[in-house]
Amino acid sequence: MSIFDGLMGNASQHNNEAVEKKLAEVLIAEESVSLAFKLVRDLIVFTDFRLILVDKQGVTGKKVEYKSIPYRSISRFSVETSGHFDLDAELKIWISSAELPAETIQFRKDRNIVAVQKALALALSK
Repeated sequence: MSIFDGLMGNASQHNNEAVEKKLAEVLIAEESVSLAFKLVRDLIVFTDFRLILVDKQGVTGKKVEYKSIPYRSISRFSVETSGHFDLDAELKIWISSAELPAETIQFRKDRNIVAVQKALALALSK
């Protein structure tokens, strides 16, 4: 994917080693990054044990929220692809027996939402 795709909100696969360096203080011992996607400034990170959602906030991006979701607590997820009039694709993640999704991540006409859902399905099948 091009830089233009990244700026338009499309996720692009990110270098695992670079992400491990960025998340050195967040990762636990023996935890490594399996797959990472960059979505403008944010990251969707699959590790050996959990899904980490990195949300950079504010104009400078100095404030960062790290959401850690252990795979065992994810009960289900859904992917909604974009259409002709609805240009956003969405990934929704439910935790345990919650009625509403705990997380909703929006993509803009993104081919990689399929790769993200495949990675999530693979992680949950282990």
